[in-house]
Amino acid sequence: MGATSAAVTLVVGEEEFLADRVVGEIRAEARATDPEVEVHDLVGSRLEKGELAALTSPSLFGDRNLVVIRGAQDLGKDVIAEIVAYAAHPSEDVTLVAVHPGGVKGKALVDGLTKAGARVVRIPKITKAGERVEFVRAEAQRAGRTIGRDAATALIDAVGSDLRELAAAVSQLALDTSGQGKGISEEAVARYHRGRAAVSGFTVADGAVEGRLADALEQLRWALATGVAPVLIVSALAQGLRGLAKVSGARNMRGPDMAKNLGMPPWKIDRVRRQLSGWGPEGLSHALRAVAEADAQVKGAGTDPAYALERAVQRIVASRTGR
Repeated sequence: MGATSAAVTLVVGEEEFLADRVVGEIRAEARATDPEVEVHDLVGSRLEKGELAALTSPSLFGDRNLVVIRGAQDLGKDVIAEIVAYAAHPSEDVTLVAVHPGGVKGKALVDGLTKAGARVVRIPKITKAGERVEFVRAEAQRAGRTIGRDAATALIDAVGSDLRELAAAVSQLALDTSGQGKGISEEAVARYHRGRAAVSGFTVADGAVEGRLADALEQLRWALATGVAPVLIVSALAQGLRGLAKVSGARNMRGPDMAKNLGMPPWKIDRVRRQLSGWGPEGLSHALRAVAEADAQVKGAGTDPAYALERAVQRIVASRTGR
C-alpha cells in the first residue's frame, strides 16, 4: 500500500489512519522531489468551483503544488466534474490526492477518476479481532521487529482497537525494546503498559480543546513524568481535534443518525458538542496543523519532544479562541 509517484491519486476507504498514512507517504515523496513544494490540504465540503483551477494552473516559475482533498464525498457536483476533467489532463507541476471513504455519496468522483486513469489506492476496512492482530504484527514488521499473536492481542487489550493508537504503541514499544532482540514479547507489552492509563493522553487533549491551558500543561508534564510516550499524547490530541471536526461537520444530523454515521457513541458525541464551544473551522485547521508539526517533532524531526508537545498544547488553546 506504499505510495508511488502519480499525478492524480484517489484514496478510497473508511480507515482514516491508513488513508492518512498514504497521504503522508505521497507528501514525503513530493518533498523529497522538491523540498519547497507547496501543500494545500483542503476539505471537500468547503471546496468551491474554480478553486482547483487556481491551484493547478501551471506556474511561470516552475513551482510545484501538492493538493490534498479530504472528505471528497462531500464535494459538490460542479466541483466533482471539474476534478474529473482535470484528471484527464493533469498538470506536470501538481500532485492531486482525493480521499474518499467509499460508499454511495460522492461516488461520481470515484467512478470519474477511475475512468480518467487516476491511481486508485483502496484501503481495507479492519473490523475483526484477527484483522487487528495482523495489523499490529504488520506494524511491528514496519518497525523492523516481530510480535507474536499473544503479545499482539495483549497490546490490543491494553491500548484499545483504534488503529492510530495501536500504531503509535507498536512504534514506541519497538523503540523502547530495541536492545532486547528482534521480537516484542508479551512480557514487554505487559511491563510497558502496566499502570499506564492511556487516559493521561486524553486528559491532556480534553484540557487543550476545552481551552484550559494551565490544566492541560500540568497534565502533560505529569503524563511525561510517569512515562506516557509522547507519540501517544500526540495521538490523543489528534483524536480530540478530529472528533471536534467530525461532530462540527454533522451539526444538522439527529442524534441516532449522527452516532451511526460518525461511528461514535451518543455519550461521546454529547461531550464533543460541549467541547465545540469557541471552535470554528479556521481554528480547527490551525490546531490540526500544530498537532501535525508536533507529531513530526516527536518522531525524530526535533530534539525535544516535551517542548514540542507544550508548544502544540499552547497553539491548540490559542486556536480555540481565534488568536
